Amino acid sequence: MKLQSFCFNPLQENTYLIWCEKTLDCAIVDAGMYDSAEQKLLQDFIESNNLTPTMLLGTHAHIDHIFGNWWVKQIYDLPYYLHPSDVVMIDRSETMAALWNLKYTPSPLPTNDLSHGDIISIGASELQVRFVPGHAPGHVIFIDVAGEQVLVGDTIFRGSIGRTALPGGNHEPLLQNIEAPIFTLPTPSKPASRFILIFWRCCWRMRVLHGGW
Repeated sequence: MKLQSFCFNPLQENTYLIWCEKTLDCAIVDAGMYDSAEQKLLQDFIESNNLTPTMLLGTHAHIDHIFGNWWVKQIYDLPYYLHPSDVVMIDRSETMAALWNLKYTPSPLPTNDLSHGDIISIGASELQVRFVPGHAPGHVIFIDVAGEQVLVGDTIFRGSIGRTALPGGNHEPLLQNIEAPIFTLPTPSKPASRFILIFWRCCWRMRVLHGGW
């Protein structure tokens, strides 16, 4: 599968398009578009690459990851996949927007539940779902095993891990889930694999798990 990232909204969230190279079906992952310029950037990329959006996937539903959900619903009317434990984040989103003085159009609720071990088909390609709560109660990651790449949401960052001081966060489960569902990923075969790029370069294992930040 091919992957394109975008940095959107005042909180600098990462939105992704991931697509099947055979069919050009694509998924929008974590729709963080904040304004019309960001919406146009995403739409122009989709159209210029002849992609067909088939679903909206959420790693979790903190407000910076759902700013653009209403727009995706309005323009593409896609099914929205989210872990049910994170629906509470959508319920709190208007309060969070007011607290941070951010403009926000309410997100639609998910149409499809995600669970650990699910297989999501995008054209002729597949993503595996792993449940990794800690940063958010319903956080998941999406693994493209064939392409050796992973969409990790806010579980880990370059040299750090996701915040757990937000509502619904829990530090110990996050560390456990980095150790189990993430560090147990298969050894990559490609020298430049995103398994390496996202995990082994962005996280220093002993420091994250045993020293903290």
